[in-house]
Amino acid sequence: MTTNSRENKPHIAMYIGSLQKGGAERVMTNLAVYFHEQGYRVSLVTTYLAPVEYEVKHAAWKVVPAGYEGAELVCDPDENPAWVDPLGNEKNGIRRYFSALLKSEQEGRIKNFKKRSDKLSAIWKKLSPDLILSFIGKNNIMALSTATKEGFKAVVSVRADPYMEYNTMALRSGMLATFGKAAGIIVQTNDAKKFFPPHIRKKCTILPNAINPSFLRRRFIDEREGSIVMVGRLDENKNHTMVMEAFSEVLKKGFGSMILKIYGEGPDRIKLQRKAIELGIDKNVQFLGMVSNVAEYIEKADLFVLASKQEGMPNALIEAMALGLPCISTDCPCGGPRDLITDGENGLLIPVDDVKALEAAMLRILGNKEFAEKLGKNAARVQEKYSPDASNKMWEKYFEGILKR
Repeated sequence: MTTNSRENKPHIAMYIGSLQKGGAERVMTNLAVYFHEQGYRVSLVTTYLAPVEYEVKHAAWKVVPAGYEGAELVCDPDENPAWVDPLGNEKNGIRRYFSALLKSEQEGRIKNFKKRSDKLSAIWKKLSPDLILSFIGKNNIMALSTATKEGFKAVVSVRADPYMEYNTMALRSGMLATFGKAAGIIVQTNDAKKFFPPHIRKKCTILPNAINPSFLRRRFIDEREGSIVMVGRLDENKNHTMVMEAFSEVLKKGFGSMILKIYGEGPDRIKLQRKAIELGIDKNVQFLGMVSNVAEYIEKADLFVLASKQEGMPNALIEAMALGLPCISTDCPCGGPRDLITDGENGLLIPVDDVKALEAAMLRILGNKEFAEKLGKNAARVQEKYSPDASNKMWEKYFEGILKR
């Protein structure tokens, strides 16, 4: 794709806090790469640079040490200030811009809020995008309050349960004041749409997340490894504690050699490790941290568990189903797992916080290989709906409609 031909395509600016490893960040990274490869001009606007981020194919920028020729200071916390060479990587690649206030720009809390808003407005003016896509909570409010004031079209996406993303009076007030100005609103589930008042709900569209291509493979059909897997941030919402409590009972009922493998990092790691010791199951629980190529690590598992209290459309569940794993999920708000799983056909749904139901579901799958095979084979069919090709084309068609208005 030549520079000239790219200049003839729309310019999309995508806005998020950072590109740290999380579900929303992965979706935005994948979308940025897809639209760039279709010939669109793509700019990523983030508040800051996180210590560990997704690698972005076709990135124009490069993270560099202080003093590097061409380096720009993009954020300067007390520890680990971040320097970037804006054009040090791929020529004509995806550009990146940062909206965080540097220490030299900061004054007081009230003034800083206005200065952050002004800095973001200045970025939109500089980029002059045809369309802005924003992800998550407060970012969406900031995007709409700044972009629409400057006359730019902005689409916002609520990536989780909106009751969780807009869980304070201030956030809900900000949402109500700005979402009516959106060119479009993307949500994950039918239940998420119901959160909004009618004048906002009519702007809502459900668009699927694309499966990471590494999960698009033939289902593993050999002897399974004797493990139950979880993938996600180690925090209260993911409810690892309930899973360990149910697992401790499963170990006593004929499955004493089973291993619970937990992938991910987060603030609850030490607490969860202590819980495993308290339950006497620490030899059967492995905390494996963040890994690349998750599919390689989990495809041979006996089953996958998502025990969240709230979710949007959970990427980890979609990916586990794509691998053909028998899956158990809580039927949590705002209905993502319910949209994916038909109970007893391609997975099992259990009530939120119901440890006995989880124990029963685990035993049902582990104790019946024929049933487990049925669930896994049917689960793998999510590949058809959530393949990158199908999903990305839906996003592109949606954006084309917005751009024509």
